[in-house]
Amino acid sequence: MRLPPAIRERLNSLLLFIALFLLWEFSCVLFHVSPIVLPRPSVVLLTLLRSLPALWPHILQTLLTTMVGFAVGMVAGVLLGLLVGVSRSAYNTAYPLLVGFSSIPKVAVVPIFVLWFGSGTIPAVLTAMTTCLFPIVVNVATGLATTEPEMEDVLKALGASRWQVLRDVSLPRAMPYFFASLKIAVTLAFVGTVLSETVASNRGIGNVMMMASASFDVPLAFAGLFALALLGVLLYAVFALIERRVCGWAVRKTDIA
Repeated sequence: MRLPPAIRERLNSLLLFIALFLLWEFSCVLFHVSPIVLPRPSVVLLTLLRSLPALWPHILQTLLTTMVGFAVGMVAGVLLGLLVGVSRSAYNTAYPLLVGFSSIPKVAVVPIFVLWFGSGTIPAVLTAMTTCLFPIVVNVATGLATTEPEMEDVLKALGASRWQVLRDVSLPRAMPYFFASLKIAVTLAFVGTVLSETVASNRGIGNVMMMASASFDVPLAFAGLFALALLGVLLYAVFALIERRVCGWAVRKTDIA
């Protein structure tokens, strides 16, 4: 029986995932790699399951911090993207500043946030927010800027105001760009959160990984990586599902994730 293309593609992805883990497992066994250098994935999974009760509060802390920072960054990114996308003067003024700010390594701003707000959750939220801000601004502004001038001219000829053109044409036109940026930004927000937790927090997966590395508990550090990867994939899938529900009209190919 021939499987549908969508199911076949998912099975291929699953088989590739399993093959990579088997290659990792057998390579560690074959070359006698020390667990301190690179633990086997089976050991990492067992460590994750065994440590899950202790890791769970840290996982929730990282997830909550990431989502708060992501939400703040999304709101700020949409507002800045609207401003930059609809105003040429705002584009010429703000866009170079945004590019310059995004070029600063976020590890360099964490000590500044700690200096201003102390160690804890606030620096992690701010780091997550600044990490995911730029992709949202760029994509929203790009979606607004690529609106077909012919559509705007038709609506203006029919008496539509600038706000009506923005609401009825430009914003729907920018939705695919917006959701594409969300899928990227939510994964970047995890990077910012964990980066801050390794420097200035006593809770979260980043802090657990830092303490595990200091005590040479490498399987536990990799277990934290596995947990982060799983959270990132789940949130990416959630926003991909929302994207398909909200703007499935923009998908012209069946092979788009």
